[in-house]
Amino acid sequence: MGDVKKHGDLVRENFGSQAEAYVQSALHAAGQDLEMLEKILAEYPEANFLDVGTGGGHVSYLAARHVKQVTAYDMSAEMLKAVEKTAGERGLSNIVTRQGAAERLPFEDASFDVVASRYSAHHWHDVGQGVREISRVLKPGGVLVMMDTASPGEPVRDIFLQSVEYLRDMSHVRAYSPGEWLAFVSDAALRVNELLTLRIRYDFTSWVTRMKTPGHHVTAIREVLKTAPEEVRTYFQVEADGSFSIDEVMLIATRI
Repeated sequence: MGDVKKHGDLVRENFGSQAEAYVQSALHAAGQDLEMLEKILAEYPEANFLDVGTGGGHVSYLAARHVKQVTAYDMSAEMLKAVEKTAGERGLSNIVTRQGAAERLPFEDASFDVVASRYSAHHWHDVGQGVREISRVLKPGGVLVMMDTASPGEPVRDIFLQSVEYLRDMSHVRAYSPGEWLAFVSDAALRVNELLTLRIRYDFTSWVTRMKTPGHHVTAIREVLKTAPEEVRTYFQVEADGSFSIDEVMLIATRI
């Protein structure tokens, strides 16, 4: 049993070795959600901003152009080093980095005006606790912008999504439905302002290459894609090369 990894170790290992790939990822560097986030941040020029699960740092780079101070937070030291390097190259001097888990934010109560998280929460061990921690560090009236891959909720579609995500990256825990996100937020003393469902297209080759998914897992994913029920293939818009599209939830809430 000595070689069994804890979940946190798996997250750090998987993403630490892929840090540069996530900084360079076209999927992570653009999107309708980032365009909407930019409009929100334009209203907070004096904000102290926290990016939870910064990954390749794309939310932090965007925020740094609009707010006063940005803290990029992640479990992976390698990811944070890559973010520091890229921020320096882009002349973004108002970004600082801190390392740790979403469930244990090392910040004082009411420290931030805006908190955002993008494509990270499906890796968290305890999303409910993570959202409660975010609520704790937000100032009263502060804003949370949560963006993450989402489950469609329906059981057959859900098991398809969770299966291919886990085969691609074993640090995946769960993509949650919009209804589940509403419950997480309401339990954390946050008031929902807006909830949107967007679509993300995964180019199959770049999706598995970015994570360095083992070959036998790639083969298994292709088999799942190929043999999934027709209604599932239609919902996820599975293409001939294995590329497919999934839901993204974007939730905007205010600390009560």
